[in-house]
Amino acid sequence: MAITLPLKREDKLRAIETLWADLSRDETEIDSPDWHATALRDTEQLVRDRKAKFSDWQEARRRLQRKAARAA
Repeated sequence: MAITLPLKREDKLRAIETLWADLSRDETEIDSPDWHATALRDTEQLVRDRKAKFSDWQEARRRLQRKAARAA
C-alpha cells in the first residue's frame, strides 16, 4: 500500500532531513549494511589513486535539489 503525503517536495525533503538528524543522533544504534564497507573501501582506493572527486556539502545539495526538481 503506497502512502501519499500532501506535502510539497521541499517540505518532504525537510522532513527527511529532520528524521535523519533524529535517527543519527546516536550512531552506535545504527548498523551499517555490508555494502557500505565495500563502498568505503572503493572510495578510499579512488582517493589513493587520485581519481576521487569531491564537493562541499552546499554544492552537492544544490546538485541534488536540481536533479530532484527535474525529476518532479
